[in-house]
This record gives sequence, C-alpha cells and structure tokens, in this order.
Amino acid sequence: MTSPSTQPATAPPPTAATVGATVGAAVRLEEVHKQYGGTPAPVPALRGVSLTLPTGSFTAVMGPSGSGKSTLLNCAAGLDVPTSGRVWVGGEEISALAPDALTRFRREHVGFVFQDYNLVAHLSVTDNVQLPVMLAGKEPDLAWQAELLAEIGLTGMEDRRPGELSGGQAQRVAIARALFSRPTVVFADEPTGALDSRTGTDVLTLLRDTASRLRQTVVVVTHDPRVAAASEQVLLLADGRLVDRLDAPTAEQVTARMLTLGR
Repeated sequence: MTSPSTQPATAPPPTAATVGATVGAAVRLEEVHKQYGGTPAPVPALRGVSLTLPTGSFTAVMGPSGSGKSTLLNCAAGLDVPTSGRVWVGGEEISALAPDALTRFRREHVGFVFQDYNLVAHLSVTDNVQLPVMLAGKEPDLAWQAELLAEIGLTGMEDRRPGELSGGQAQRVAIARALFSRPTVVFADEPTGALDSRTGTDVLTLLRDTASRLRQTVVVVTHDPRVAAASEQVLLLADGRLVDRLDAPTAEQVTARMLTLGR
C-alpha cells in the first residue's frame, strides 16, 4: 500500500473485498447509509460504508471529528439502525432483527468497553462482570470468571465496588465484563480516553493481548494515533465514507494520514 505521505487524496475507497474476507467474518457491513433528521435536509452520517472484519482481528477506526466513527460503531454493534444497507455480526443479519430480538442478540454476542467504564456503582467487581450473562438469564461460568479475572489482573479485587478502584482498574473490570460472555465481537469506544497516558497504554496492551489469546475480535474507535498503532489495521473515515486502510500501522503513519484527511 502507498504510504500515508504519498497516498493521493483521490484514491478509491476500500471496498468490502479489500477490508477483510467474508469467510470467517465477525462483522460485515454492506452499503450502510445513516441519516439523522428528517426532511427537508437530513444530515448524512454514513455514506455507503462496506467492510468485512475477520474473526480474531483487532481493528481501529479513526477519522476527523464528524467523520462518522461513532455512528459506524453504533450501527455495527446494533445500538443504532442504518437508514439503508445491511449489517451482520457473525452469521446473523442484525439489521433485520426486531428491537427485542436485537437486544437479546447484543447481550449474548456483543461486548462493549466505553470511555467512562459504565460500571454499576453499587455492584461488586464480580457482579459487574457477570451482569450481561445474568441479564441474558444464564448461569455464570465461575471457573471462566476466575481465569478471566486473573488474566485481566483483578484477582483479589472481586468484592470491591467501582468507587474503590482506580481508573485503570475500573477499565479492566469493563474489559472483563465485555469478554465474559465470549461475544462474537467487542466494540471499544475511546477505551483509554479517561486514563492518563501510561495507564491507558497498559490497559490497551492488556485488551489487545488478552483478545489475541482468546481469539476475540475487537473494534476500537479512537482519536489517538498511539491507540490506533496497537491495532492490526486502521480504517479511516472522512465525511461518512471509508477512504483508507493502514495495515500494521505506526503512530507516525497514522498521524500523517490524519493530517492529510484534516486538510
């Protein structure tokens, strides 16, 4: 691929065929459009985005403010419904599901890690981690829970409440909760945004390495080139369109390409 410094501004956008392979796909979008507002002037947030992310991949999504990053995450995760187009998670076309069925599907097949952790303040670490499984009406796998908490570095903190944790520890709980149900894909929205640089790097490395060992698919939306550089590939959005892809990126490459998009 042409380096970011020489990539022409008019380069054709990646297609579903060039962003991953359909076989073994964890996430697939086909010509997804999303508009907000009604007539006479709806605001387009996504404009025909197509992509396929293979199982076990670690992908970062970047772009200038207003490029459609959060909308892409919301549509891919089933938190929002595309105006047109189709979305699959695993083998399920979630864009065709009724609201109740979509809610049940998300509980069982989609994990979330957010910037502000989204932990329940009055619940313990253990209860927060188990929460999605309990809401799905399933019995938690206690052996898997112990293994995961050890993997994440939370052994001995099982009975603590979120208020008794540091920011880095709280985000580790959020990561454990996202991974506990062994979902098809984990979506992370600015997962290190509320952390200092060193803690953020530690948490991101933990998420990447743990996901790799578990063969877990992760999609991270970020504005931070250092976060993006920890991924296997970076997908770049501009004006609601998928315009570029960087494989095995460095922070310098990501920064250079983002500056180009900004101009």
